[in-house]
Amino acid sequence: MRAVLQRVSNAEVTVNQDIVGKIGNGLLILLGIEHEDAVSDIDYLVKKISQMRIFSDSHGKMNCSLMDVGGQCLVVSQFTLYASTKKGNRPSFIAAARPEVAIPLYERFVKELEVVTDNKVETGVFGAEMQINLVNQGPVTIIIDSKEK
Repeated sequence: MRAVLQRVSNAEVTVNQDIVGKIGNGLLILLGIEHEDAVSDIDYLVKKISQMRIFSDSHGKMNCSLMDVGGQCLVVSQFTLYASTKKGNRPSFIAAARPEVAIPLYERFVKELEVVTDNKVETGVFGAEMQINLVNQGPVTIIIDSKEK
């Protein structure tokens, strides 16, 4: 499972010109799910994301976690995080999980993140064509792969 974390001052995702998820200060999380992923990958990522110290303290140092600052989360499914570009110019997405595997894991990830952060998690719409608007704060962008523990 891969997550791209973007520290944002605000972010929103729209589908068919309707805002379906919107947050203020917090993290936009692009989540890619591989066909071999399991609940243990969710547990690892949720713990890592909620405790990662990537928010500024009163001295401007990245010393605070999402939970320390009471930040919000917007989670958007992103199968393209598993693109393989080894051959040719058209990416292959063979490593990305099929919807019947990915959707339950995605939904569980969102629920676990809500439990751990004690905060509602906003989402996009799985499999939909989405537009994301964000203000990346810093900019801070971190990539976490659960297979690289």
